Amino acid sequence: MTTTTLHPISAAAPIPLKALVPWAILGTLLFAMLLYFVGAEQGATSLVSGHMVHEFVHDGRHLLGFPCH
Repeated sequence: MTTTTLHPISAAAPIPLKALVPWAILGTLLFAMLLYFVGAEQGATSLVSGHMVHEFVHDGRHLLGFPCH
């Protein structure tokens, strides 16, 4: 009969805050852009002419509670 011995694995090193800041900024900017295009595009602050963006995010706009028509 063989015996298996498990050795404890060392704890993972914490991620330094300086390494997380750029990813947090990128995530915040992407979220803000997504929120703008879903919630405000095709209105008074439209950046893209036409209705393509509006039609693309139409169902998501209603799902999130934004009125559009």
